[in-house]
Amino acid sequence: MSKISNVLQMIEYLNTGRKYSIRELATLLEVSPRMIRCYKDEIEKAGIYIDTIKGPYGGYILNQEVKMPKRNTPSIKIEVKDKKILNTLEKALKEKRKVFIQYESRKDHTLSKRIIHPFELLAFGSEWGVAAYCELKKEMRHFYINDIKEIKLLEQF
Repeated sequence: MSKISNVLQMIEYLNTGRKYSIRELATLLEVSPRMIRCYKDEIEKAGIYIDTIKGPYGGYILNQEVKMPKRNTPSIKIEVKDKKILNTLEKALKEKRKVFIQYESRKDHTLSKRIIHPFELLAFGSEWGVAAYCELKKEMRHFYINDIKEIKLLEQF
């Protein structure tokens, strides 16, 4: 997830009134404990103060109610076989860089080598995909992330 999504999700968890340890939040958001501390700082810069309880049974607790907008989250959890591929695509999107991929066709299971220009990450039903310009086909294409077998971020823009 993006940083904004993680921060909003962290506020939603804390908004329940329950105390969460840093490790527990890190596991729920699939980030490092260091990132949880960074998110806490960002949330507090926005005027939402989180209490810190120190000690072996410590953690973060929100002692105020924060009105959160309703989000349309899918009812099914979208799984990714290789998070490295998703992370590389997110970095390519952020830095507007091309990527080399080796992609397995769902039709005949052949591998093709392509250079793509990622445009947007999308949810295709229960799978993540990427909309990208494909240099091989010279048009916009959609690729299922779980079918990308190899990925390399290119220096070219």
